[in-house]
Amino acid sequence: MRELVARIPWWRVAGLTLAATVLLLLSTCSPRVTTIEQVQQLGALRVATINSPTTYYEGPAGPTGFEYELALGLAQNLGVELELVIVDSPAAALQAVQTGRAQIAAAGISVTPLRSQALRFSRPVLTVVPQLIYRRGSPRPSKPADITEGLVVAQQSAAAEHLAKLKETAPELTWTETADAETEELLLQVANGEISYTVAPSDVVAINQRYYPQLRVAFDVAERQDVAWAFANGADNSLYNLAQHYLSGKSEADLARLRDRYFGHVEQVDYLGAVALATHVTTRLPKYRAMFERAGEKFGMDWRLIAAIGYQESHWDPSAVSPTGVRGIMQLTSETARFLDVANREDPAQSINGGARYIRRLIDLIPPDVTDPDRTWLALAAYNMGYGHLIDVRELARQRGGDPTRWVDVRNNLPLLTQARWYQKTKHGYARGHEARTYVGNVRTYYDMLVYLFGDPPQAPVPIETPPEHAPPREDPLNIRTPVL
Repeated sequence: MRELVARIPWWRVAGLTLAATVLLLLSTCSPRVTTIEQVQQLGALRVATINSPTTYYEGPAGPTGFEYELALGLAQNLGVELELVIVDSPAAALQAVQTGRAQIAAAGISVTPLRSQALRFSRPVLTVVPQLIYRRGSPRPSKPADITEGLVVAQQSAAAEHLAKLKETAPELTWTETADAETEELLLQVANGEISYTVAPSDVVAINQRYYPQLRVAFDVAERQDVAWAFANGADNSLYNLAQHYLSGKSEADLARLRDRYFGHVEQVDYLGAVALATHVTTRLPKYRAMFERAGEKFGMDWRLIAAIGYQESHWDPSAVSPTGVRGIMQLTSETARFLDVANREDPAQSINGGARYIRRLIDLIPPDVTDPDRTWLALAAYNMGYGHLIDVRELARQRGGDPTRWVDVRNNLPLLTQARWYQKTKHGYARGHEARTYVGNVRTYYDMLVYLFGDPPQAPVPIETPPEHAPPREDPLNIRTPVL
């Protein structure tokens, strides 16, 4: 190269040097394309996540999930599509961000010291507690030093990091890290007795206990941990800053509503309740499933929701009679049965059809400014305690600064209907608000379990926005603006 330059006249060398210098300056002075600009040029926000009930999954009406909804909101703020990069584990989601396959990892990722060295994290979207899980009927370990064998966790997981920290004070603690299974698969292995223990976040544990009631919590492995979105480290903070602003702008009421939708009912049914449902699904439901399906088709509802209500009411026992005189699978009062043209409350088909008609009518009565799923949960509360009491508690929620269109706010005010200083101010008076709150939580849990067990698509989303052809008329022939149940 030196010889080549020597043969070129000096003024041409000087000219080439000047040109190269100008090009270098222009390239360094011109603004770089920011991550946000890249996202907008692409027309999509790429988010790495995992397929799980706490993050993202395909629900009856399409994609859903706690972190999915949050990420979708950010994409909508940017005016772009949400493009999901589905990976096998939180560790793989972090790797997708580090390698540029995704701009954000939103996969139930716990913030740990090691992870914080390699990535940056948003403000928390959840907080969870890492828990050691064992199988019901096995000896319960009381401390880390009791675990000398049989503990398996996912490789590169937050659980492995927590255990390494515990081993500093409990050298007897031993565990195995596997690359062949993630947290939910390991929970199933514990439930089946294939392994003795695993470690999982409390939200994942609570949801999986509905499906595998053998799972028990031995003790907390660490203090409460933040769950947050992960971003690549780098000079460009544009997307990170926007995401922080977006998450900070979500009101606590918005986040509470979202948390309630996905996690607010997960602990409603205990071990015995879950086992009983699993038994009745095989011994009782087959006799009535076709009836639930026909009622669902007739009234534009998911048959599994109607079945969940029936299970909460009677455990699918057509001869069930309560101390107050309600009867049948859907536990109709004699007055309600007359309004619904149910001649024999103990006839399964009549009871199921009447109950479905009633819940459909309640859903349609909820004001149009209430959207799903809140609309359905409010209707369930009315099914339990009467529509008049629902009107009362929604008004109490409004008076106390809550949002009467949101189930989480209405739910928190239901106990007030048992307190004289509150129910005396209402039109319809006393109601067993605690019972209605538990009722809705149980139905939601049973519905989720039935969706898990019967994954076939429903005849319609729950509920449909436009009343079906066979829905009851808009008049009020059932007089259900006042409590009748």
